[in-house]
Amino acid sequence: MTQQHVPHRPEELCDAGSVVYTRALREGRIPNEDVEQAPCLVDFGLLHPEVDNMRWLRPTAPNVALPRLLGTIEDRIAEQRRREERLTAVFQPLMALDAQLASESGDNPEITVLDGCERINSAIERATRETTEEALAVQPGGTCPTEPPSDTRPWDQALLSRGCRLRTLYQHTTFHSSARRAHLGQLVGDVEARTLDEVTERLFVFDRTVAFIPASKDRSVALELRHPALVDYFATTFWRLWRLATPMWPQAAPQPAENGITTRQHAIAGLLVEGLTDAEIATRLGMNIRTARVHIAKLAATLGSNSRAQLGYLIGQSGILDQGR
Repeated sequence: MTQQHVPHRPEELCDAGSVVYTRALREGRIPNEDVEQAPCLVDFGLLHPEVDNMRWLRPTAPNVALPRLLGTIEDRIAEQRRREERLTAVFQPLMALDAQLASESGDNPEITVLDGCERINSAIERATRETTEEALAVQPGGTCPTEPPSDTRPWDQALLSRGCRLRTLYQHTTFHSSARRAHLGQLVGDVEARTLDEVTERLFVFDRTVAFIPASKDRSVALELRHPALVDYFATTFWRLWRLATPMWPQAAPQPAENGITTRQHAIAGLLVEGLTDAEIATRLGMNIRTARVHIAKLAATLGSNSRAQLGYLIGQSGILDQGR
């Protein structure tokens, strides 16, 4: 009994097709009737009719067939991506409408998608007006394209004037920022700021009732969270990081150097041992790559290193990572 051929994709070449195609490559051509059990070979362009005699099929060279098939797969992927874009375009206004209707009806969804900096800022400002006790913020640096710089958040003083407390975590690269300190110095009320080498992505928590986190890398989409367990989790995480952080405002903690190695260089040493590149270190610590390389060069000079590989070894031998703990 003849086994019926089951349709499949090129990357799943059937056993019959593999056998016939291999034979065609070895013999140079095969008769049409030999392909009855593997019509996929013609469909995929692995076999094609002989020009002078249509009763015979010749094989397409593998180095010619492969790029053609890969191109077909790439076309499928491109079409899938276009389909995703079309679906996203269709549902984005529907999601916005749903959020608007929920807001107008007084419903309070536990997770709301905020698309666009204008909607994000509007939701945050609305949350601050409802805040009565505290606002917690993690600011790794950078702003939305249409958002005012974080140093000039218009709601900071409004919160403080109502008797709320404001606590902010920054990356340590802002420790000596005159602009940041100038902003903090203009605020009147219960405000404190601390710094860490690395912080989480941007986070706002108000009264342990609502939290905001980014939902896209460019921060053009955010999530407004009102689920009690999630908001409590983020607030708890903030306070644990706060206890590990270095006071910056209103009083800054001294920044001692051990054996000529600064706290920044301690942090960089740890990341170097992890195998991170200069660019990755700069991103993790919130500094530009040129500044990161200056710190790396100073660290290398202090330890007497002449190469990147030697620097990693000397960091391990020096024990500075243990000192920084």
